[in-house]
Formats: sequence, C-alpha cells, structure tokens
Amino acid sequence: MTADAGAFRHKFRKMAAAPFAFYRGSACLFYADMASENDRWADDRTSRVWIQGDLHAENFGTYMDSSGALVFDVNDFDEAYLGSFTWDLKRLAASVALMAWSKAISDADIEQLIGGYLRSYVRQVRQFAEHPGDEMFKLQLDSTDGLVHKVLQKARLNTRVALLERITVVEDYDRRFSHGDGVRVLDAGERAAVEHAFEGYLATIPENKRFGSVTYHVKDVVGRKGFGIGSAGLPAYNILVEGHSQALDNDVVLSMKQGNVPAPSRVVREERIRDYFRNEGHRTAVSQRALQAHADPWLGHTELNGTGFVVAELSPYVDDLDWSELTEPSDMAPVLDYLGRATAKMHCVSDSDSEQTLVDFQCEEAIAGAIGSAEDEFVAELTEFGLAYAAQTRDDHRLFVDAFRNGEIPGV
Repeated sequence: MTADAGAFRHKFRKMAAAPFAFYRGSACLFYADMASENDRWADDRTSRVWIQGDLHAENFGTYMDSSGALVFDVNDFDEAYLGSFTWDLKRLAASVALMAWSKAISDADIEQLIGGYLRSYVRQVRQFAEHPGDEMFKLQLDSTDGLVHKVLQKARLNTRVALLERITVVEDYDRRFSHGDGVRVLDAGERAAVEHAFEGYLATIPENKRFGSVTYHVKDVVGRKGFGIGSAGLPAYNILVEGHSQALDNDVVLSMKQGNVPAPSRVVREERIRDYFRNEGHRTAVSQRALQAHADPWLGHTELNGTGFVVAELSPYVDDLDWSELTEPSDMAPVLDYLGRATAKMHCVSDSDSEQTLVDFQCEEAIAGAIGSAEDEFVAELTEFGLAYAAQTRDDHRLFVDAFRNGEIPGV
C-alpha cells in the first residue's frame, strides 16, 4: 500500500462492488479466522499438504499443459502454500454460498450444491487411494461434458497469433510490444536489469522442459499494470521471446510478476516450510509444479533487485469459467462436481510422487484416512461452515465498504 496506494484504492473499489469480490480480495482475513478454528480433520499429515490457498469458484479454468493437452484445472497459485486440506475446501464452499446467494438461490439448494462438491472431492480422493496414478488424471476434452467441455472447446479456438496481434506490432520485419494502456516503456537501466533477471530465470526451468536455445532470445520488454484484485501494486513485466523458430507467428509472451507473501503463511509459521523457499517467486513456481502434474513448460522464477519474481507464459489458451451463464442449481451442480474432482487431483498429486520434498507421504491415503467412514459428518460440517462464513462475509463486506468510503483505512 505504501508503494502504490493508487493500486490499492482501485483494488478496494473493486472489492466494494459485491460480497464475492470482497471475499476474493481478503484471503488474509480468511486465514486469520482459520487460525482459531478447531479442525477435527487435520492431523499431523493432513494439516500440512500443498494447498492452492485462495480456492474460490472463479479460480478454475483452462490451460495448455506441458504435454500439449488442454486441461481444465485450478489456474491461480499466488497464495499456494502448505496447510490443512480443509482450508481449500472451506474457502471454496463459502465462495459457492456467496455466489449462489447473489443469484437468489435458496439455502436448501446451496447446501445441496456445496454437498455435491464435497462428495465429488471425497469420491475422487478415495479413487486415487485405491487406484494410484493421480498424476495421469486430467479433466480434458475427452473426459468432460457440459459447460466445462464448452470452456475447453472455446479455449481450443484461441491462437498465439491472435494474442500477438492484440498486444504487439511488427516493425522493420520484427515484432515488439505495442505501447497502449497499462504498458510502461522501460529506460535502459531498468530494461538491462530485467534482461539480467531473465537470464537467471532460464536456469530454473527443469532440464526436461527446456526448448532449443533460439527459443529464449529476448525481443522486447515492457512494464505492466492492471493485474487482478490479488496482485494490486505488484511490479510486473511482459517479455517477448523468439519462440521455437524465427517465424514471427510463434513468438511467445512471458509474464514476469513479483511474488507476493501468501496468506496461509501468516498462520503457518514453521521454519522448515518458510526456509524451503528462496523467495516468493521460487515459492510460487515450486507450488504450481507441486499442484499441477504437468505444469507450464515456461514456468520458472528469478530475482530482480533482490526480490523474487515468478515467470510463466502469457498463454492464449487460458480461459476462465464464466459463472454468469449458470443461474440455476441444476446448471451449477455438474460444474461443481468437476471442481471437486479437480481439487482432489490438486491435493493428491502434490505428495511423495512429485518433485518437491516438503510433503513426503501419499496425500490421498492421509486424507481418505482422516475422513474415514465419517463422510456424512465431514460434508455436513463443511457445508455448515460455508453457509455461516458466507453470512459473516456479507457482514464484513458492509463494514469494509463503510470503513473505506469514510476514510477509515489508513494508507489509501
């Protein structure tokens, strides 16, 4: 807020618009509340699995994985950390309650929607525990239907050329960024520093995901503004690189964004976890690789002026799930079933079979064991939490709006 008060005023205006928008921007408040919650499902193992950290209904969408498959999955890892597996589920449950409330859906139907999501999660976790191979599980074109399949089909129509035409121009037989809204032209010193950081990033790409050397030739760099609610005020850059050949139609745009302190780390204060990460850029990249079995081959991290940045492709194949099309419980239920399965895959793939070393046990076995035969109690407890926390969030939103508009939040 001190570095960019204007960005936070803009963020707070967005958060003021509706309780769900406020919820998206206040993960730190959620975890302050979780610190005092009694969690009967969290034991020595299930209290420290990889979590997405800000799991709400709008943090799912499509991406192109490292094997070239279009996948529907979680698509935001800025808040990823280690914590209780129930924190992701509770945050998602409350988000469903808030979203459904905004569509004037009854409490009885909201209970059914949250319960359907949770039972889908439990069912998928148990399937992973009984039939190992969670890293091979994908929600893709040949394993989905309905709206999720439609989102994947729409993403398939996107092209890198269309993305390039939107944000770049061709001059003197080569491509550079266009200088429109939200773009900041760098002076020579800042550009040199960013290019030096880019060289450091190259060493963080896993050996088995590297392309040929021509691919990483830098063609242009610009500063960026205008990221989402969670990234307000964070410095970011776009970097244009050659692509797999010198043809202009396959140039690649990379985003290099400063990593933020993840909200769960404010209540999980364990040195073995904190010291595992060199900086927040490193944490974000490691977390994404842990939570996605086939992460973006461009994913990596670097340091700029001593601060951690995460680097990833600005992909044309990223498409978010549009909940505005879903207005009835019967429309939402099948989508939430897929979200439950995607959440289970995310938790279960980030264990002793993945590249990271913080979680050295099989998460599916630990989570299935913690729930045991008490699935009905588990679903009832987390559903009740979702409804109650959504009501609390609506009250908090009102308090936040009044405090902000009356100048009671210092620094903005």
